Amino acid sequence: MVKVKNASEIENMVKNAPYENRRLFSIVAHIDHGKSTMADYLLRRAGLMREQDAGQLQMTDSDEEEQARGITIFTSVVLLSYEYKGKEYIFQINDTPGHISFTGEVSRALRGSDGAVVLVDALEGMMTQTETNIRLSVGEEHCKPVLFINKADRLISELRLEEKEFYQRVDKIIKDVNRLIKQVCPEEHDWSVSFKNNSVAVGSAKDGWGFNLKVLKERGITPSKVFEKYNENDVLWLRKNLPLDDVILQMVIEHLPDPLSASKYRIPALWPGDMESEVGKSLSKSDPEGPVLGMITKIFIDPKSFRPTLIGRVFSGTLHSGDSIYLMGRREKQRVKRLGVMEITDLLDMDAVPAGNLFALFGFICPAGETFVSGELEEEEIEEIAPFEQISYACEPVVSQSIKPRDPKDIAKLGEVVSKWLMADNTATFKKDKDSGEYILSGIDPLQIDIITKRVNKQVPITVSDPIIVYRERPTTESMTFHTKSSNGHNRIKMFSEVLDGETIRIMKAGKVWADQRAKERAAVLRDEAGWDAKEARKIWDVYEDCILVDGTKGVQRLDRIKSYVIAAFRDWVSEGPLAKEPVQALKVTFTDATVHEDPAHTGYNEIAGMTFSGLSLSFLSSKPKIYEPIQKVDIKTPLGTEGNIISILSAHRGQILGMDQEDAFMRVKGKLPASETIGIADEFRSATQGKAFFGYEFFGFEPVPSTEEMVTEIRKRKGMPEVKIAELTQSWERFIYARK
Repeated sequence: MVKVKNASEIENMVKNAPYENRRLFSIVAHIDHGKSTMADYLLRRAGLMREQDAGQLQMTDSDEEEQARGITIFTSVVLLSYEYKGKEYIFQINDTPGHISFTGEVSRALRGSDGAVVLVDALEGMMTQTETNIRLSVGEEHCKPVLFINKADRLISELRLEEKEFYQRVDKIIKDVNRLIKQVCPEEHDWSVSFKNNSVAVGSAKDGWGFNLKVLKERGITPSKVFEKYNENDVLWLRKNLPLDDVILQMVIEHLPDPLSASKYRIPALWPGDMESEVGKSLSKSDPEGPVLGMITKIFIDPKSFRPTLIGRVFSGTLHSGDSIYLMGRREKQRVKRLGVMEITDLLDMDAVPAGNLFALFGFICPAGETFVSGELEEEEIEEIAPFEQISYACEPVVSQSIKPRDPKDIAKLGEVVSKWLMADNTATFKKDKDSGEYILSGIDPLQIDIITKRVNKQVPITVSDPIIVYRERPTTESMTFHTKSSNGHNRIKMFSEVLDGETIRIMKAGKVWADQRAKERAAVLRDEAGWDAKEARKIWDVYEDCILVDGTKGVQRLDRIKSYVIAAFRDWVSEGPLAKEPVQALKVTFTDATVHEDPAHTGYNEIAGMTFSGLSLSFLSSKPKIYEPIQKVDIKTPLGTEGNIISILSAHRGQILGMDQEDAFMRVKGKLPASETIGIADEFRSATQGKAFFGYEFFGFEPVPSTEEMVTEIRKRKGMPEVKIAELTQSWERFIYARK
């Protein structure tokens, strides 16, 4: 447990500190590059840790699973107060995971941040997850970065580089980081990092020292002194004279923005509402006296008590304990029963949290990413306020495992428990298989699913299947038009499908278009960014996964009566496509005519869903569909002379080489390979290089499998489905085709 020594000081600063003395930021990096170790020194500086424990305890990795695996799994939030050059500052910090499995935690943490401390391992350099995190922080969430090049001790003690070679290595890392920052940085900003402006520091979190040019000048120390002290094995001198926390504090305070400065450019990028409205003006000023508007960015579920704590940020107004708030996505009111700020695993109670701060609360649970406003507003007032854009995630669920309770009577409880855990990590999904009665849990990779199932198993004992890859079913051309009827013959619908364009998919994944968005706002985004006709865009009925359903009818009577049924059927169908019950992707469906019976008794769900399913299946099967498989991008740094072994392994697993570059004594091999081929490949890389290769991977996208017919047969056989040719699949739906008499 974390004992907050300065609770009253933290509370006072949250409520009253001037904006210029506040910093909200995330620490981001590739796995094992030293985020949590560096965070130890910030905790020690704030008085939460003993001197001798800093760099060893990794206090923000408080979860038992994190400690057992030696990696960060969950973002830890901590508020710390510091004195720096005669002023009191408050840091509100997110220590984020570095593994691709938990990249959703990074995305959510960055939404509540204004800046990012990017760590790069001096020996490994910029790896795949570093690149992902820079894209997310700088490009997606408009968080200004500073750079800490960690593990510099390894360049001296392991590689035994001379001073000139040391700085050549450091310069290359800075250039690599800046190259990506310039690619994704908002046009109006130059957020490049450099030694010259002291936004780059070099050091060792393990040994507790670090410096930039400003620190060296202030202390009259030359860079050569660092090499001398390592040669003398005098690490304590470095920790005493170049303490790591000093340079991190200096970079954060002098280079990362305060909430007021950041709101001027972050809010227009993250909030699609009218900036000249009362809410817009309040957001741009982070005004504590304005209308309440905030976002829940993280759900912390205690692994022992299973009690959820909601963490987020107040962007406008002031949130009070006992307040009623309205969740805009779920369209429901909830009561804030207990309010405060988070200190790793503890909640520090407060009666109010004003704009420009993170908060934590008890009282209910909802999915991370929810926008909220005051629950005291009238419905008309709420309708005038736009929610924040959805959080953008770097990965998609590509691996699934079936889970079922050991006791069949627990099937309903299992659904409730899994649903709660997936509110905390909504990069994973689950559904109930109608045939087997099992739940299918899908995630980024087996590790993510393993963490979730272990949590679930503590509440409901379960059995878990082996992981399997989740494929996608996609159209490749425009379909024929099909007119289908309900089983009772009283209702009809006419539709066709086509390939959804890449730009529309891109803005959907970026969170700019979603199902519950106001039609007018969504139409404007699609018109301006994807070239849609505005009238057609306003008639979108549903946005689900990577698919869109459009009402292309004119003057159809009683259409609203069946709208919810059509949408529900569309979603069920998209979740399990007609080829092999894999999710459908990149599909735009337009229904152009419909007949709805005047008697509600003849327009029940089963009737409407049946004709909708048949129309969707027939049109999709006529669009020359293919099975697509998930592809991972791999980045391997291997000692010179071993790259041939790496290439052979990639080739044996259907991989492709995207590029090779020599970096000192290493060869960097970049490639891509099917996700189905990645299981166990890490052991092959280690074996082929005597454990000396560094590697990482990230989601690359989906590509067609070599043979759709063979893959459909394989998947259907695995699922216990009838094995039929694709051309024969239409037969089960043809009886629903409407033919004029």
